[in-house]
Amino acid sequence: MSGSVTLAAGGVVLRPYPSGREVLIVHRVKHQDWSLPKGKLDPGESPADAALREVEEETGVRAELGPALEPMSYPIPSGTKHVWWWAMTPVTGDPAQRPADGEVDQARFVPVTEVADLLTYPADLALVQQALATTFDTSDAPRADLRRHRGGGSDR
Repeated sequence: MSGSVTLAAGGVVLRPYPSGREVLIVHRVKHQDWSLPKGKLDPGESPADAALREVEEETGVRAELGPALEPMSYPIPSGTKHVWWWAMTPVTGDPAQRPADGEVDQARFVPVTEVADLLTYPADLALVQQALATTFDTSDAPRADLRRHRGGGSDR
């Protein structure tokens, strides 16, 4: 892959739900997709700090870091994007109270049993599964039947 490398970070925010767990997802205006909250690092910012900041900016939820997840890299038009990921736990905030903007028009918690039907990218579902396996009992983890995915493209 040629071109520049864009550095980003994000979080898989999980919380208990009466019948299992919920994961926080966002709908991005530009891409018209459902994904996990993430964004570019600011100059001099650590990946962990960027992940926490981006989750809060995109969802209105302040979270705390849990275990680091596998980073990922994928091609974008300008080169490559490298993203660091963390499992996270919500501390304060309500995504329903976050006003829509030009980047994210909706953020919401979704039961993990339903997230495979919403997430656009198979890699995001794999991150949810990894976060569940790292932090929680996996009996309610979404199954990776990627044929059910709407998307599949890598331009995120």
